[in-house]
Amino acid sequence: MCGIAGWFSPQTIPPQELQTLKQMIRCIKHRGPDGQGEALLRHACFGHARLSIIDLSSGQQPMNSHDQRYTISFNGEIYNYKTLRTELLEDGYKFATQSDTEVIMEVYRKHGHKGFSRLRGMYAFALWDNADKKGLLVRDPMGIKPLFFQQAADATRRLRLRW
Repeated sequence: MCGIAGWFSPQTIPPQELQTLKQMIRCIKHRGPDGQGEALLRHACFGHARLSIIDLSSGQQPMNSHDQRYTISFNGEIYNYKTLRTELLEDGYKFATQSDTEVIMEVYRKHGHKGFSRLRGMYAFALWDNADKKGLLVRDPMGIKPLFFQQAADATRRLRLRW
C-alpha cells in the first residue's frame, strides 16, 4: 500500500523541518509498516512509509537515481517495469536495483514527463529533479492511488497541472 508525504518549496527548506516530515510519516505509518524513510533536499522534502512488495532488499525510499539527479517517493506498482527496464538497459541506462521505482526515474530521464504515459499500473509519486530544480506530482490516469496536494497561499510559483 505505501504512503508518501512531503513538499516542494521555492525557498531553502531548513533542517528542523525534518521533524515536521517525520510527524507526517507517523500519521501514515499504517500504510507502510515495513519501513520509513525521509529525504531533505534543498527545495524538496520527501517521506515514505513502505510496504515491501518488489525488490524487498534494495527498494528503500525515498530513492535517488544512480547519479543523484532525481529523488522519488513512490506508492504503487508499475506492471510493465521489467519491459521498460529491458528497453532502457538496451539503450545504455544504468540501474542499481531491481525496483520499479528506479525505472520511473530512468523513463523520466529518457522521455521527460511524456514518458509517464508508458507506465502501466496503479501509482502516485513525487519526483524532484535536482538539476532543473523542478518537482512533479504524478498519479495513474485512473486515479487508483490517492494523491492529495495543497498549494500554500504564499507560494511564489504557480502550480501547473498537466493531464
